[in-house]
Amino acid sequence: MLTFETLNELTLKVTCTGNDTLYVKAGAFIGGESAGVNYSFEKLLLGPEDGFGQALMGSIMRRMAGENLPLMKVTMKGDSVTYYANYGQHVVIYRLEPGETISVESENLLAFTPDCDYKVRFLGKGIFSQKGLATSALTGNGKNCYVAVLSDGNPLVLSNVDTGNTITADPDAVICWIGQGNCDPSIETDVSWKNIIGQASGESYYFAWDDRKRVTVIVQPSERSGGIRVAVD
Repeated sequence: MLTFETLNELTLKVTCTGNDTLYVKAGAFIGGESAGVNYSFEKLLLGPEDGFGQALMGSIMRRMAGENLPLMKVTMKGDSVTYYANYGQHVVIYRLEPGETISVESENLLAFTPDCDYKVRFLGKGIFSQKGLATSALTGNGKNCYVAVLSDGNPLVLSNVDTGNTITADPDAVICWIGQGNCDPSIETDVSWKNIIGQASGESYYFAWDDRKRVTVIVQPSERSGGIRVAVD
């Protein structure tokens, strides 16, 4: 069995009791403790899906969507504690309930347990984007569904689960959103003649979740480069 903890906000601590496996961003291991080295690392050439066919199709989908993530599989044979980090980024842990889904940008995904079903999902129509139109989705499928995500700086957590408020966020700052069922955002645009003459605000495109989609959204205080580019549909 695996449990996730954060240390000093920047490190993921994974405690293993017995035998288990872990999927983590390739190269993220920074240290470990055990009675002898009873864990090993293997880079996944395709993906974590069961069976060659599913793993191959999953790999193709992620590459087409720009959501490909170099993963490694950590095999643990006995009690151990291992540590993972990525260039001093902050680590946020979430434990999924059965049927609950976290949608996360691939570059912000640090680690997850095998009880999480991992796939790519497409969003939106009418816009072509370097980020935001496809997302990596992990759904809880057991009692031990941990996910660790990365944030450039201390993250902001927004939720309308209790309030029913509408949440909006810049797609280039969104790390992930968590909810039950179809909780994907709508993609809202505010394009006018000002865009043509170079007077755009810089915030012409955003994700929106209204009261019909109750979610928790995690946003980092840093925007990815690239942004959304417009095309006519």
